[in-house]
Amino acid sequence: MRDLEGLLVVSVEHAVAAPYASCKLADAGARVIKVERKEGDFARQYDRYVKGGSAYFVWLNRGKESICLDLKQAEERKVLAAMLEKADVFIQNLAPGAMERLGFGAQDLRARHPELIVCSISGYGADGPSRDMKAYDLLIQAESGLCAINGTPEGPARVGVSVCDIAAGMTAYQAILQALIARGRSDEGRAIEVSLFHAMADWMNVPYLQHRYGGATPKRHGLKHPTIAPYGAYDCADGKVLLISVQNDREWQRLCAEVIGRPELASRPGYATNSERVANRAEVDAVCGEFFAQRGREENIERLVEAKIAYGRLSDLDDLSAHPQNRLVQVRTENGEVELLAPASVVVGRSEHYGPVPARDEQGPALRREFADGRSTQVA
Repeated sequence: MRDLEGLLVVSVEHAVAAPYASCKLADAGARVIKVERKEGDFARQYDRYVKGGSAYFVWLNRGKESICLDLKQAEERKVLAAMLEKADVFIQNLAPGAMERLGFGAQDLRARHPELIVCSISGYGADGPSRDMKAYDLLIQAESGLCAINGTPEGPARVGVSVCDIAAGMTAYQAILQALIARGRSDEGRAIEVSLFHAMADWMNVPYLQHRYGGATPKRHGLKHPTIAPYGAYDCADGKVLLISVQNDREWQRLCAEVIGRPELASRPGYATNSERVANRAEVDAVCGEFFAQRGREENIERLVEAKIAYGRLSDLDDLSAHPQNRLVQVRTENGEVELLAPASVVVGRSEHYGPVPARDEQGPALRREFADGRSTQVA
């Protein structure tokens, strides 16, 4: 039996954050019914790169059942109400207030279904002056201060994946799991609110604390660490790029003696401690860069391995596709089998099964029949 088998999750969802949370619940064995608008989740149209399907949609919607409902219509709302009569978890990421206007607000649902766990995901939360602002990932990257610390000295940059959406989805998933554990003890559900802004603000606590209490506002350093040196990217003789990370003064001593071949640098003023090296970053980087530039990347790596210094290659997507550490899973879509990079967690000794990605309204007729007999009349 799979971990969440027997649980019914109903999710009125689109885009990334809510689908991420419900996808993880589906991966764990929950039955997830994805409620889409009549034309389907707009994430289906983000691109056509995956055998005619959208990369985001294929990634985030495996193992779900799809039904398209026009929730502005009373008969369609009755279908949703009937599903919620039997649901354990309800997720939604419509605009704040939208579900309340449709009769499915968290307060009303919890009054009708005390054991139901309701998770609402929004851009800025249910309260506050930004409550009604439209919120998309890049906008939240900018509003949360993430862009201010990401990029190069010449200018800010977007993180290349939808990190705010993903952070909100991860936060929602863990909050739902916590609520399920609590319900097992109390038989009571709960209402959960998650926002993209607050999920990313939590992740921004280190630069926030450094700025507020230390007066040390982080600057944009590109591929360099703001508070550790040497920790960053260096060009090699073969045109490839290598990153190294020196975490403490012992490792710095080994780098100087066993890799660079200049042990006297380890104790030289301006080099001996991490604080000195950060203040003297340009000279430290110049010394390291001169050494690495004289050798190819793999030769440099051999020396780093012998000295037990952490390193990483600056991989492109071809490198990622061929990376020897990859774990891959097969997922069926309406256009054929697709190979995905596997979810991060592994249950030792157990192989996981991942369900297919549904076509738009693929299970709609069957779901309407299943829930027709038990349709609620509480929502008109």
